Amino acid sequence: MSAPIGGRSRRFDRRSFLRYTLMAGGAAGALGVAGTLSACSSGDSGSSGASSTNPKVQLSWQKNIEFAGEYWALDKGYYEAAGVGTPELITGGGAGTGVETGLTANKVWIGMTAPQLTAPVVLQGAGLKTVAATFQKNPFCIMSLASNPIDSPEDMKGKKIGVQASNENVFKALLTANGMTESDVEKITVQYDPTPLTTGQVDGWVAYVTNEPIELKDKGIDNTNFLFADFDLPLVAETLVVRQETIDNERDKLKAFLKADIQGWYDAVADPAGSARLAVTTYGKDLGLNEANQTEQAIAQNTLVVSDDTKANGLLTMTDELIASNIEALAKAGYTIKPEQLFDMSLVKEVYEENPDLKK
Repeated sequence: MSAPIGGRSRRFDRRSFLRYTLMAGGAAGALGVAGTLSACSSGDSGSSGASSTNPKVQLSWQKNIEFAGEYWALDKGYYEAAGVGTPELITGGGAGTGVETGLTANKVWIGMTAPQLTAPVVLQGAGLKTVAATFQKNPFCIMSLASNPIDSPEDMKGKKIGVQASNENVFKALLTANGMTESDVEKITVQYDPTPLTTGQVDGWVAYVTNEPIELKDKGIDNTNFLFADFDLPLVAETLVVRQETIDNERDKLKAFLKADIQGWYDAVADPAGSARLAVTTYGKDLGLNEANQTEQAIAQNTLVVSDDTKANGLLTMTDELIASNIEALAKAGYTIKPEQLFDMSLVKEVYEENPDLKK
């Protein structure tokens, strides 16, 4: 195959800024944010993101289907009805647009990110807390061709695995979690276009279950995958993170935002096709998105949003057991942190207690 898979380069270039990647160099990456902390205090009252009528919401990526719940909440007026105005969704995914950076610099009010990005920043002294989790499983997977399937970490032994430089830490964490080392596989440093997988240069590929597998399938290339989260690396994703001072000083506003967001995500789960229409025709209309493809991705991501736990406790919640699993997974990746340093699920719990009809 001469042409690279995924002609829309933005879709694969995302990996260089992937918000779920374990930060290269661990503490070194966090130190960069620590510099931001010292340069711009989170208490900077001159910033526009802190408590405006229409709060600034930092997305983890471009305005595609990933933020369907937020689109529905805006489209149906849930935020306005909750009294938090009309949140401004800020596109992420580029240099200098990291959620943690925006929060510590007091440029945004809330952001969508992931524990392995927030934890190192907290360990460097940032007063940030995770207050909800949209994806109960992170979307990282090992993708392989159906003709040469890799169905588990054990199956990777002796195989060539394409790993992007930005994803090396999360791949290493997967190996560690499963009693393996890099000597068990032949790690091949690759870019973000999975053409080497389709041409047989590698056997497996670090991918995003809601993205590359669907892209290849749509091009007629049969493939399979396994989730990191199903093999002892159960990190959540698309977590909602705020400054501690927001919890302390704007608790009611934050709960109102979470209520509206939850309502939006219930709508998104119920109507993947409608979610795709909102992404393609309204919120991501400048991205050239394909509605059929976005619908497929919406269906795929719903399997990450909905779990047995969320069926019992409501969307965006995290059980104590899931939090404990995330703390263990972070330790395997080199970040030793206490649950109370990173998570505060009391707000979303109160939202459901105060709105018993919210859970569907």
